[in-house]
Amino acid sequence: MAGALIVTAELGEADFAWLNSLRRMNYPLERNHVPAHLTMFHALPPSAEGELQARLARLASLRPPEARIAGVMDLGGGVALRIISDDLDRLRGDMKDAMQGLLSLQDAGGWRPHVTIQNKVAPRIARTLISELEGRYDRRPIRISGLGLHRYLDGPWEKRAIYPFRGR
Repeated sequence: MAGALIVTAELGEADFAWLNSLRRMNYPLERNHVPAHLTMFHALPPSAEGELQARLARLASLRPPEARIAGVMDLGGGVALRIISDDLDRLRGDMKDAMQGLLSLQDAGGWRPHVTIQNKVAPRIARTLISELEGRYDRRPIRISGLGLHRYLDGPWEKRAIYPFRGR
């Protein structure tokens, strides 16, 4: 939905560069409108922007969540790296509870954290990439540097604000 707000877990600089490079190499160029990202909420109403800004600013006072890669996800016509993080799960759960009544069906359902590096390709192309990546990055830690708020613009995103984690 154009105009919807998106909340992301922002990737640390080195991990972002690496994952975005994988995405650029494998994602169809004509469909790759946004850089590598870890989406926490896909479609929050634009009317909630003020509330989200305040909530994300408060959460940024926390220490950065620990996270790591836990394997490759087969998206059928694409590939993602699955991310696991008890810290991010708790943070998202708290936000989900606070945002009840504003969540889309997708956001109200279960969360499978991942960074998509390929999408909208033939399944055989995705399977080839899966076989190349399987086991290669399992258990690799990734740095989560903050929380991001973006607006969906029917393809690309508009960055509204980034909230770096400040806690130690």
